[in-house]
Amino acid sequence: MHNEKRVESEILHGKKLASNAEDIWGWASPGGMVRANRRAELLIKEGKITSQDTCLEIGCGSALFTEKIYNAVKPKKIVAIDISEDLLDLARQKQLPVEFRIEDAMNLSFENATFDVVYGSSVIHHLDMKKAMQEMYRVLKSGGRIIFAEPNMLNPQIFIQKNIPFVKKWMGDSPDETAIVRWQFTKLLKEIGFTEVKIYPYDFLHPITPKFMIPFINGLSKGLEKIPLIKEIAGSVIIYAKK
Repeated sequence: MHNEKRVESEILHGKKLASNAEDIWGWASPGGMVRANRRAELLIKEGKITSQDTCLEIGCGSALFTEKIYNAVKPKKIVAIDISEDLLDLARQKQLPVEFRIEDAMNLSFENATFDVVYGSSVIHHLDMKKAMQEMYRVLKSGGRIIFAEPNMLNPQIFIQKNIPFVKKWMGDSPDETAIVRWQFTKLLKEIGFTEVKIYPYDFLHPITPKFMIPFINGLSKGLEKIPLIKEIAGSVIIYAKK
């Protein structure tokens, strides 16, 4: 029942986003574009995505990352899913050679062992994480990989945004969304059966960074990502694991 309410909330959330999704998500600003390009590069590199892979994208939204990954790698097949028909309408406008379909990531309709890679950007934190990751494990082929970029709960802004109700509402979050605590999520993935789990924090470049400061902040960000303790409060985490 809780997951049904969660799905209803996310469909409503998608409807609100559809008018200007990439602006709301922060990807359309100059800093956001730099972040998006780096994120796509990390998903490809860390997920070892190649032109031979059959890929499932969870929560494709407006297909921003679908397009970047397709253009960079041209995987054999991408199936890109979302719970929101409104966002899928935006995605289809990009006219990519991708199969876009409405799906609930917590109850996937695909057969066991269908995909080489399951990937996504800022989507797991909207889901019942255990249920969703079990489903992803099920549809992965043996030796298949997951690769995701998600908000980091230890980042001060994200911690406040996800845990103080009036701030959460003011920032436009959906009611159930949260963020990733990396050691807790590592434990969950291992319990499900994933191996070679690697989760690391990255990204101190904020979407509202003025254009003239982006090169400096971007360079500083990559330096801070190497410093123990400091790196733990970065804005995002990269999640990799293997079946």
